[in-house]
Amino acid sequence: MATKTSEDAAVRHEDETTEGVGTAEQAVDSTRDASAATAEGATAEETAGGADETADGPRDEIPGTKTPTGVGQGAGAVVSAVLGLVSLSGGWVGTVAGARQQLIGQLRTSSTAGVAQQIKAVYGDAWHATALWAGLFALAALITGVVVLARPAFGTPGRPQAPWIKSVAWAGVSLGVVGLILAVLKYSDALLALPSAS
Repeated sequence: MATKTSEDAAVRHEDETTEGVGTAEQAVDSTRDASAATAEGATAEETAGGADETADGPRDEIPGTKTPTGVGQGAGAVVSAVLGLVSLSGGWVGTVAGARQQLIGQLRTSSTAGVAQQIKAVYGDAWHATALWAGLFALAALITGVVVLARPAFGTPGRPQAPWIKSVAWAGVSLGVVGLILAVLKYSDALLALPSAS
């Protein structure tokens, strides 16, 4: 009887030891599973972070800020070049202003006025009005081009301006300078002066 009891105690002790080993193995397995899940989650976050870096720029940027695309600068450069061309051609505003000044000169000049006075009132003032509007367009082209060229100095550091924007802006500045010089020469009668009445 005592032998049977010791055998039962030994079997029970052996079962408890086996159960303890099984529990320890289960704990180790669950720890391994948790570690693998954590590693997979970290890898997924790193991959997502890498995608964020390639798609939206560096991760150290302030969230919610937008990177400049240069659309406004490109539009400004094109506007500058167009204004420079308008200053050279005169444009419809200059043409209308010249025609209006010519009409005013005809209305204000009496038929008994001298030839020199009629030429100045009818044609000279109209020529000056056209030159004035051409000069205003040239000045606008010059200012717009300079603003576009100077914009990167006040923008995001490390983001260079596109070469085509610089080229078009420089074209607008050049046309503006030429148009301004021509407008001053026309307005001062140094270029294409009115004919002499004598």
